[in-house]
Amino acid sequence: MTTDDRREPTSPADLALTVQRRASDVATDAARRTSLLPDRLADTVDVEVGQTPAEVVYTENKLELLHYEPLTAHQSRVPILVVYALINRPYILDLQPDRSIVRRFLEAGHDVYLIDWHEPSPLDRRLGLADYVCRYIDNCVDVLRERSGRDAVNVLGYCMGGTLSVIYTALWPEKVNALGLLATGLCFEDTGGILEQWGDEDHFDPWALVDAYGNVPGEFLTVGFDVMDPVANNLTKYVGLADRLENEDFVRNFARMERWLSDSVDLAGTVYAEFVEEIYQRNRLCRNELTVDGRHVDVTAIDVPLLQIVGQRDHLVPPTASIPFNDVVGSDDVTTISYPSGHVGLAMSNRAHRDLWPEVAEWFLEQSDRPTLADVFGEGVEEALGVDVETDVTVGDVDEMAVGLGDDRGEIARAVVERDAAALKSFLEDALDVQIRLDSGPAGIAVAVETDDGVVTTTIGNVGEAIRTEVEESIARTDVAAAYDLEELEGIGNTYAGRLRDAGIESVAQLAVADPADVAAAAETGKQLARNWVERARTLVGDVEHGG
Repeated sequence: MTTDDRREPTSPADLALTVQRRASDVATDAARRTSLLPDRLADTVDVEVGQTPAEVVYTENKLELLHYEPLTAHQSRVPILVVYALINRPYILDLQPDRSIVRRFLEAGHDVYLIDWHEPSPLDRRLGLADYVCRYIDNCVDVLRERSGRDAVNVLGYCMGGTLSVIYTALWPEKVNALGLLATGLCFEDTGGILEQWGDEDHFDPWALVDAYGNVPGEFLTVGFDVMDPVANNLTKYVGLADRLENEDFVRNFARMERWLSDSVDLAGTVYAEFVEEIYQRNRLCRNELTVDGRHVDVTAIDVPLLQIVGQRDHLVPPTASIPFNDVVGSDDVTTISYPSGHVGLAMSNRAHRDLWPEVAEWFLEQSDRPTLADVFGEGVEEALGVDVETDVTVGDVDEMAVGLGDDRGEIARAVVERDAAALKSFLEDALDVQIRLDSGPAGIAVAVETDDGVVTTTIGNVGEAIRTEVEESIARTDVAAAYDLEELEGIGNTYAGRLRDAGIESVAQLAVADPADVAAAAETGKQLARNWVERARTLVGDVEHGG
């Protein structure tokens, strides 16, 4: 007959036996767990982090730009750059396969890059916001643009990396397709939590710390984060570990987290002081008063799709330090995901990887699926003529692309043209013997293709703001050019104009996008004179940025 230890004792003797039995059970359980300790300690020593394969595609000073191997047959046309914070190591975003933001993006078909800042040396103490934003991040973005052939890329910034990403996007909005911010501190007007209070200018001078140490020691920052919740960070979690020593997966995950938390890096002194003083103490970013490298960081210039991901239990960067920024930026396409998690849990909890990160990856895909400029023309041409338009941005210079036209009978034409609306339009019109008219409206870009049989108009929606602006500028230039005859350009008389028209260059707009060598051959004149005509045509239509 067994005794149920959970029942209430019925006599003093029964009580004594119950207490003895329970004490024996506790001792036995403690001994069993203690016997597991050597094996579990061994487990914590050899844990691996950052296991997703990647190659370094760019370096500058200590910085390494990682490009991750794809996990899908096809990747999004718009690459994503992950900008990590300058504190700790970035492998928290690739902690283990089932808790890896990097892998969630790769599994969704993204082309993923990540900045690993590494640790600054004493010689780097004077690196400031201008160095990290205007040099390092801008150079990395340009690497992605060149490798992908895209004018703009996606950016995801985490914590301090998100703040740097905001500054970058305000300065170069044309290079950012969509911006995601994860647990990012942006607004500090009595809303930023305990860090804002600690960093209050009445109590703390960041430059004094920099004068004393040069670079800010990583240990200083780690201790600061620990004492934000000393009981949880230094006692409770170890009690929880002792209770779960039998769970090998839990112990290994615990070890990975402890390795990351203790793997601190120093922070360049100047950027630390500037960040604390300008953004925390004076709140200049949120007030739209920040200046970096002599340039106003105009946050109203951020007109790209914006995603804010905030943790409802984030004590480091509370939602009140992030969400008010949505009303400051210039974008009217702002999405906020408020998730029941803390600062680090957003990046590595099981629930976040099950629920949150697939949604974030999908949001970036939706922003990346917008048609390119060539797609706009291609859809219009295909609808009107049944002709396929294929482009290859890896051919030619950075501002050029190869365009091929074909139908079911084979290739019609192929050329390398400049990547702008006027050049594409001119090539398509000449190759297909049609007239193409573009119009911009609320529903998208209307492409009207006129042939001998009539006009077919196709409207392409979901067009990005950069393409819409380029098309509208092209329309304006074409309208200006249409008011002029070739003979009105200095140096072109009736004879030269006739020869140009015979060669298919019938308008000032066509002359503006023509190759000077072709113009010289058509007009039977010298290359220098032809080059002068082309430059005058380009100046006339306001397209002075074309190469000669």
